[in-house]
Amino acid sequence: MSRFLALLLGVVLYAVAAAQSEGLVDPTRPPSAPDPARKGDIAPTAGPQLQSVLISPARRIAVISGQTVVQGGKYGDATVAEITESAVHLRYANRRQTLQLVPGIVKRDRRASADSNSAKGPSR
Repeated sequence: MSRFLALLLGVVLYAVAAAQSEGLVDPTRPPSAPDPARKGDIAPTAGPQLQSVLISPARRIAVISGQTVVQGGKYGDATVAEITESAVHLRYANRRQTLQLVPGIVKRDRRASADSNSAKGPSR
């Protein structure tokens, strides 16, 4: 019986060592975050990054580059003009900037496309 346990322990240790050598990917890592297992993965982007959004009936909060801000509040030289489900709109003195929660993905309003389809009549 002890030979069996020793063999089983050896197999488990081998499997753990093999898994660690492959560099497991963290499934909770945001898409824009660099993967520490891969050297020279993604260069950090310059400027503010939207990291999180919290929307409730009472308030709208966003986390931008680690700083918590509220709608109407200040982030550096900018005013947080609007916080939506997927973006934060910053208003500077001479320009505007939109920070996307997931860059490269644009949210479309399904209701607008459904309204335009119903105006055309039923599909056949």
